[in-house]
Amino acid sequence: MTDPIISQLKFPFHLKTDQSKAVDAWMDNNYRGTILYSTGTGKTEISFECARRLVETYKKKKDELMETESSSKSSENIHHLTNQNDISRSLTRSEKINNPYTNHNSNLGDSDSRSSSNYSISYFNILILVPRVSLINQTINRLTKYNIPKENIGGYFGERKEICEIIASTFHSVIRNPFLIRRSNMVIIDEVHLIKDTSSSFKKIFDYLVEDPKKSILGLTATLNEKDFRNNSILAVLPPLRKYAIREAVVDKRLAKPVIIPISVSLTDKEVIEYDTYSTKIKNISNKFKRYDAKSMTLLLKKGGFASGMAKAWFSNVRKRKLLLSYNENKLLAALDIIKNRFPNERIMVFSETLESIERLRDLLSQQNIDSKIIDAKVKSKARSHILERWGIDFNVLLSIHTLELGVDVPQVRIEIILATTSDVNQIVQRIGRVLRLVEGKTIGLIYIIYVDDTTDNKVLGVINQAINPNTNSNLKSDQSMSYKHLIKGSSVSSGSGPRKYEVMKNSLDNRKNKTETKETKIQRAIKIVESSLDDSLIVEESNDMEEADKNANTTDYQSLSNDNLKSVKPRNFTIKSDEDRSKYYTVNLESNTCTCSDFVYRKSLCKHIIAAKLLSTY
Repeated sequence: MTDPIISQLKFPFHLKTDQSKAVDAWMDNNYRGTILYSTGTGKTEISFECARRLVETYKKKKDELMETESSSKSSENIHHLTNQNDISRSLTRSEKINNPYTNHNSNLGDSDSRSSSNYSISYFNILILVPRVSLINQTINRLTKYNIPKENIGGYFGERKEICEIIASTFHSVIRNPFLIRRSNMVIIDEVHLIKDTSSSFKKIFDYLVEDPKKSILGLTATLNEKDFRNNSILAVLPPLRKYAIREAVVDKRLAKPVIIPISVSLTDKEVIEYDTYSTKIKNISNKFKRYDAKSMTLLLKKGGFASGMAKAWFSNVRKRKLLLSYNENKLLAALDIIKNRFPNERIMVFSETLESIERLRDLLSQQNIDSKIIDAKVKSKARSHILERWGIDFNVLLSIHTLELGVDVPQVRIEIILATTSDVNQIVQRIGRVLRLVEGKTIGLIYIIYVDDTTDNKVLGVINQAINPNTNSNLKSDQSMSYKHLIKGSSVSSGSGPRKYEVMKNSLDNRKNKTETKETKIQRAIKIVESSLDDSLIVEESNDMEEADKNANTTDYQSLSNDNLKSVKPRNFTIKSDEDRSKYYTVNLESNTCTCSDFVYRKSLCKHIIAAKLLSTY
């Protein structure tokens, strides 16, 4: 019998130690579990290696069984085993190895475009599930890159129904065609965090998976909220086994360093009235029914009658408020400023929560003769590929809602703008990961977070910190976010009559006008220092106790750096070139918040170099 085609897998590199340990963890957990690895750190390669290693285990067991048979009956008995599942029954209960010899041909529907002879020569079928059709060819191309013949890999979706040893399909397709799961010995689920218990259709996938307790299953994702009740099925069937967060990958130089630049903007007078109207209605309904979140309001929605109507009104006002924040006028102007004045010749990725806001930004850019393209769920796979091919040639600005969060590999991109309103850490992790893939000459990725201050948008700063440092406690997260917010406040963009509820603030600013302008100037200059580091690094990070602590903390274990480790690590020191005279250098010590420049030495004020160092060390 021919060996499964996955046995031919060959990487043009050696897996990292942490990747090999992730494979071991999955094998040791009876071939089930989830690997949580940041975007760009090798989740896909880990999954392929899991499949290859699993086949090697099967082959070894097969050889052992053959050796126990007498030479005169060996061939007959092995043939019998391959058709009757006796190998599975011969294994000890503790091994719980999925039977690789089952004949699955009878499960195929008449619609399959390839005959069973194309895969019956193998006893090991693999199903790779992805959330979107656009990721199927990407998966197939990755396998062929690693020495798997293309004729042994099929795509199953829409009118394309190819049956091979390895099949790539979508969540939606497998729900309609459960035989794809039943015929497979191993199922790999990419972006497994999307299969929520609250989605009745997606939950069917787990119903099919658990039919066979011996089926090998691997979940892949960059992040998974283990406290979210909607993930209960994932946690029960595919518990997290290994974690490798953004912070660890940056320390290990596996990802570019994320430089988060929050830019706070304000509501216009008209928007203030709308925002307060929606917020008041939301608050009144919540107070009336003592329900303050979407989960409890959903339960109220199911009761019917007056209560259900009020719940509908609650959700309606939440949606309207979110929409208002998404296309806030000052947000779009801030994005325009970054695109037009700071990086006119650089490829930029922009994420927003609503199509309306993206379309308004596109029109605003067009008025300035700046070409851009929108990719959303309606853009077909072929058109999406063409847009991505022309990005950086015909246009530089790519606009998206959620479509580009998953699986798009564009390592050359170094700049991203997020028009906030999301509090979903999964979305933030995926978005940040888009600009952190390493490529030659790239060391940092600039991520501009544009949010409306003094609104629900403020939550985004804490979510970002959680995305990059997932194991920090809530108090630490909150403190870091707030201090960072106040550091950057003053670089805000405003039009109209300015911030809401700001009479006291306005009087204070009037009394300290010159001081405030100086602070704003320093912040802008600090940001320019960081932006200049894209091509000609002005900031050199000195190795110190943090790097050593990261190594000693064994960050490849299930838990990354603990809070105690974080507290014991000293902040980094930086050497920063003068942006006016490149022959001059200044030393910044973030432990003592000091700098050797004259602005700090003689005025003892927070200089642009300290601010720049803080920007670069926020991960």
